Amino acid sequence: MWKPTQSGPATTPPTPEPARPAAPAPAPTFEPARPAAPAGEQASIGKGLFIKGEITGSESLFIDGKVEGSVNLPGNRVTVGRNGQVNASINAREIVVLGKVRGNVNATDRVDIRAEGALTGDVAAARISIEDGAFFKGGIDIKKPDAKPAAAPASNGPAAEAPKPA
Repeated sequence: MWKPTQSGPATTPPTPEPARPAAPAPAPTFEPARPAAPAGEQASIGKGLFIKGEITGSESLFIDGKVEGSVNLPGNRVTVGRNGQVNASINAREIVVLGKVRGNVNATDRVDIRAEGALTGDVAAARISIEDGAFFKGGIDIKKPDAKPAAAPASNGPAAEAPKPA
């Protein structure tokens, strides 16, 4: 089987071999760092930590400790772990509750309260999911970002027509 292909690959491997020894040394160093970077983009607060104040940033956050104050991470995900106890308002793109949250929650995309989770406070989000066994006490405001822009052009059209006859 190798006899017909030996002559073809024999000429092909010498060309890639010189390029490969130079590239593999830097590539393995960077390749493990790149997959670690997306996983590292999620900061975490361990269960032994207590933070009081305002948390802001530009990466996702996993909270397994105690937090008091406010958490403002627009465009990112906030996950409250099973051991997490949050007494704060949370503003993020996506919020997942596995622990206890006491405070108002505002998500541009969705709020997910898992079976082990408890949320006491008002929720404003485009989507909300509450699993069986979860605790929730508060109000829900479902935002529809697509409906607001559609309503604005409709109101501009009649407004434009009204000045023409007048």
